[in-house]
Amino acid sequence: MFINLILLFLFAGVPYYLLFEKTVKIKPERIFFLSAFLIMLGILIAFLFPREASMPLVMVSLISAMYAFHKASQTTNFYKFCYYMLFVNAPILMLFSIEKSAMYFIALIVTLVGVYFIGRHYEQNYGSANYQPVTGSIVVTPFVGGFLTIYLITLALYPPFPNALFFLDAIFRADLNFIWYIVVLFIFFGNFILAMRIMGKTVFGKTNDNIHYVELNPKEKIIHFVVFIVLFILTIWEFKEIF
Repeated sequence: MFINLILLFLFAGVPYYLLFEKTVKIKPERIFFLSAFLIMLGILIAFLFPREASMPLVMVSLISAMYAFHKASQTTNFYKFCYYMLFVNAPILMLFSIEKSAMYFIALIVTLVGVYFIGRHYEQNYGSANYQPVTGSIVVTPFVGGFLTIYLITLALYPPFPNALFFLDAIFRADLNFIWYIVVLFIFFGNFILAMRIMGKTVFGKTNDNIHYVELNPKEKIIHFVVFIVLFILTIWEFKEIF
């Protein structure tokens, strides 16, 4: 039970990312990597100390995820969106076997690293990581729009991208119950709604005449190609596991 409580803190996240935002006042771009590190620490602990899923703690994690969903739906900042998405998906780590949920989270973190670097591109060229005024990016900056589209489709759990494959594999191997259905439906629709919301506000739509659109520079392209290659490798890995 003690291990479950530690994991609840590391995976649910509300106490510490609110602490980072409101009290310590760490910059959002640092909160993402710090949160990802703490979650990976929790995954390591779960591997070292196997435990059975606790349904009451899964429900607490789900409530925390719903709050993170609310925060993610309100923000227009890519950095904040990245760490909120970590905790929207956190109930998977409390409910599913750590072997399957860990791989899902690795794919999730890789995807969000890509989104993070899109946010960094926005901050360097548009003054902030706020995506709200930068619409229609795929028309005038096809590399930015293309990579962001890949990341958002991956987050939305579309196959054959790795997030969807790991998610489906975890579902097929899980023990079904009522809470299981609630968590799975929330994760699936939560990811889809949040990802499609950002896609509609950034990738497509009318371009903003008040903004000079800037394409990715060569160094940024290399970073995003590396992220894409890692996602591709994870996809091949899971196809081999399934078949």
